[in-house]
Amino acid sequence: QVQLVESGGGLVQAGGSLRLSCVASGSIFSRNVMGWYRQAPGKQREWVAGITSGGSTNYADSVKDRFTISRDNAKNTVYLQMNSLKPEDTAVYYCKLTEANKVGDSWGQGTQVTVSS
Repeated sequence: QVQLVESGGGLVQAGGSLRLSCVASGSIFSRNVMGWYRQAPGKQREWVAGITSGGSTNYADSVKDRFTISRDNAKNTVYLQMNSLKPEDTAVYYCKLTEANKVGDSWGQGTQVTVSS
């Protein structure tokens, strides 16, 4: 059973920065993709960024050039460095793990990010 625990959320002013972390524990297949998603009040959950176990990254257009995803495979941890935050970045941010040898994904419980104007 894989568990994901996010941390690092909080309240920040527009233009500020936050760094989210997600630690995965349990039996994790080495070939996997870890990603960040977010869900704002009244909106559907949306993909933010993803990173493969090999280090390839992808970003949603809305966060490109402001957010950076990275990972430490030895620690089973993925990070999301968020810079130049905007009020529209306010959401609950979730971590997701997709393993190549499993059907279905693992999700964390989420961490709240609030950006004030």
